[in-house]
Amino acid sequence: MKNFLISEIIYWVIAVISLFSVIENWSINSNRAFIFLGFCILSVFMALFRRHFRKKYSNRK
Repeated sequence: MKNFLISEIIYWVIAVISLFSVIENWSINSNRAFIFLGFCILSVFMALFRRHFRKKYSNRK
């Protein structure tokens, strides 16, 4: 149970770092900014996916 929460937090941290990289690289290198934007969207999706299954698992017990 604790591992699910830790991995969810890690995905949120990756999303925030990627968002800062998008803001930083937007005017300098837009291709790199789009790659980091993809990482940000993917990590938010994975964090929400993990949260869904963590709550589903905890309600089952």
